Amino acid sequence: MIFAGVDWAEAHHDVCVMSEDGRVLEQRRVGDSVAGIGELHALIAAHAEEGELVAAGIEVDRGLVVTALLAAGYQVYAVNPMASARYRDRHSVSGAKSDRGDAKVLADLVRTDRHNHRQVAGDSDLAEAVKVLARAHQSAIWSRQRQVNALRSALREYYPAALAAFGTDLAASDAVAVLAIAPTPRTGRALPRSKIAAALRRAGRQRNIDKRASEIQAALRADYLQAPPAVAAAYGAAARSAIRLISAYTTEIAELEHALAEHFEQHPDAKIVRSLPGLGTVLGARVLGEFGDDRTRFASPQSRKNYAGTSPITKASGRSRVVLARHARNRRLADALEQWAFCSLTTSPGARTYYGRLRAHGKTHRQALRQLANRWVGILHICLQRGHLYDENAAWQHLDAAAA
Repeated sequence: MIFAGVDWAEAHHDVCVMSEDGRVLEQRRVGDSVAGIGELHALIAAHAEEGELVAAGIEVDRGLVVTALLAAGYQVYAVNPMASARYRDRHSVSGAKSDRGDAKVLADLVRTDRHNHRQVAGDSDLAEAVKVLARAHQSAIWSRQRQVNALRSALREYYPAALAAFGTDLAASDAVAVLAIAPTPRTGRALPRSKIAAALRRAGRQRNIDKRASEIQAALRADYLQAPPAVAAAYGAAARSAIRLISAYTTEIAELEHALAEHFEQHPDAKIVRSLPGLGTVLGARVLGEFGDDRTRFASPQSRKNYAGTSPITKASGRSRVVLARHARNRRLADALEQWAFCSLTTSPGARTYYGRLRAHGKTHRQALRQLANRWVGILHICLQRGHLYDENAAWQHLDAAAA
C-alpha cells in the first residue's frame, strides 16, 4: 500500500506520498490544473502499480480534485479538518503549521487510522446532480428567509400597519405585490382599493380579491405610531430593495424546484424514497442527495443514523453517564429529516402513534421528532438495501408487539 496526503487549496495542492512503514517517499506542490493533477498521478504512480493500492487523505469530500482521485481508483478518505488538526498535535506540540506539514499529517493519518474514517463513496452522476440542485434550492430558500426576516425587522420600526395586513408571511405573493407599490405608511394609506385589487390579480390571486383588498386597505389605514418622514422614506427604500430580492428568490426557487424534480424522478431510487410517508419530491431529493446512492457507504442502519446525526451520543466517565443529541452533523440533512418526521405525523398512523408514546414518556416535541427521524432513517436504509417499497405494517409492527 501507498499512502498520499493532499492538502487542498484553491491555487495549488501540497502532496505527500508515504510508504507502509511511515517513510516519506515524495513531497511536492502541484498546481490546481490538468497539468498539476497529472503531476500528482505521476508522483503516486512512481510508487504504486495499481490505484486500488493507494489510500489518499484530503479535507474535502467533493470537487474536481476528489473526482480526479476517485477516477484514478484510489481509496479516498475525506477527513474532517477538526480531526486532522488534532492529529497535527501528535506530530508536533509547538503549534507550528504548514501546508507541507499538513499533507504529511493526512498521509500518516490514512496510513495508521483510516479504519476510523469514512471512505468517500462512489455516488452516481445522477445522485450528485440531485445533491447539487437540492442544495442550491435549499440555499435559495434560506437566503429568501433571511431577506424576509430583515424586511419584517424593518417594518416593525416604521410600518407596523404592513405587519397587521400581511402577518409574518412576507414572501407571499399578496404581500410582495402590495408592498412593492406601497413601501411606506404614507403610500399605503393613500392606496385605493382598486389598485390593491389590481396588484393582487397581477400576483396571481383568483378568489376573494375584493374582500382581501378591503381587509388590506383597512389594515394599512389604521392608526399607528409614525416614524419621521425622512426616516420612513429611508426605510421604504431599503424595504423596496428587500422586496425585489424576495421576488427574485421566489422565481429562482421555482425554477430550481422544476430542475430538481426532473433529475430526482430519473433516479432509480426515487420510487422507493417517495413511497415513505412525508417524503415528496423536494424532501425526497434532499434526503437522497445527502445520503447518496452508493450501497456500500453504510454497513448498517446504525451507520446511516450516525451519519445523519439522528442517533444520540453517550458521554460516560466514572459514575457519570449522560445521553446527548449530536450537534456535529450535516445541517442540510438534519433540516430535511426534521421536516420529514414532522410531515409524517399526518400521513403515517405508525409514526403518529410512535410520536405520541414518546411525548407520553416526557419527551419534548423536538426530542420526539428527532427520535422519530432516527426511526425513519433506519426504515429508509432497509427499504433501499432490499429494494422494497415502504410497508406501513412491517415498519411499525414493533408497536403492536410492545402494546401486547
